[in-house]
Amino acid sequence: MTEATLQALNGLRDLTLIKWYVIPLLAVVFYVYTREIKEARRTGDWNAVLAGLTIFGVDFFNETWNGWVLNITGRSAFWTTPGDTALRTMVGWNIEIMFMFLLVGIIYYHTLSESRKEKILGLPEKWFWAIGYSLFCVFVECLLNIGGHLVWEYPFWYLSFKGVWLIFLFGYFHFFCFAILVISLKTLKAKLTTLGIIYAVPVVMNIAAFCFLGWRY
Repeated sequence: MTEATLQALNGLRDLTLIKWYVIPLLAVVFYVYTREIKEARRTGDWNAVLAGLTIFGVDFFNETWNGWVLNITGRSAFWTTPGDTALRTMVGWNIEIMFMFLLVGIIYYHTLSESRKEKILGLPEKWFWAIGYSLFCVFVECLLNIGGHLVWEYPFWYLSFKGVWLIFLFGYFHFFCFAILVISLKTLKAKLTTLGIIYAVPVVMNIAAFCFLGWRY
């Protein structure tokens, strides 16, 4: 295993290492969702909450298959997060990342205008902001990589310009694509069904990993 992988596995899901600042961050997430749910109950529009849960669910899937890569190769996941954290939940995931992705979908949703027909630079705004936020996330990830907090192991991630596009497409952009899909569905039942599938896939994968692979990621 790589040095970054060994560091990421050290203290994995060890609650004795948790830090106190998790508590106010958790309170912030709770506050945001409580306000959004209150507003949704008043208006009947649950899209902000659903967008938030959708992006988090897709990230849950991303981190799950990333952990499977570690188990299959025995060397490294595609990316690891060996840096300091209040709680490392998977080799490429930590509590800070989780809180961030719980909020990203809500931020994205409230960036959109109410008309949903606006265009920016000739693009429908939902796609403009999906691209914009994805590019910003890639920029932040590059900074984290430079600082050693997020490590890309395999050379196709970083040895060419194509690697940046892989991070853009498979690291972030498809998160917003799924959010657009869910909030564009016509009925709440369809939205909840799609959201359920998004979560069911990584849940089943993690159960399988626990039963057959030892769930070491």
